Amino acid sequence: MKIPFRVEKPWGHELIWAKTDRYVGKILHIEPGHLLSLQYHEKKDETIHVLTGEIIFRVQEDGEMTERRMVAGESYHITPHTVHQMEAVTSSDLLEVSTPELDDVVRIEDRYGRV
Repeated sequence: MKIPFRVEKPWGHELIWAKTDRYVGKILHIEPGHLLSLQYHEKKDETIHVLTGEIIFRVQEDGEMTERRMVAGESYHITPHTVHQMEAVTSSDLLEVSTPELDDVVRIEDRYGRV
């Protein structure tokens, strides 16, 4: 697999710019009004950083779902088993750095019918 490579998604796309047995680096491009799955990861540990745009970040903290707006320059560390979701208010690019478990996604809800 040649780096970088692009993965088309129903909400935009991912550009995977780094992939090793220890970490993965991605840029998530989310189109306005689109959202990623409400999801969590069993093992994957990740941090997101908003490069451009504005998102609504939903995350379960202390057993409660909270919602916050995030803009360029803001980051959030998502630990395993943390329920979360991102929705683009404007066209947005997020930097994501994570452990390498790319298929570790447990979807709770998905607008696009993915399992």
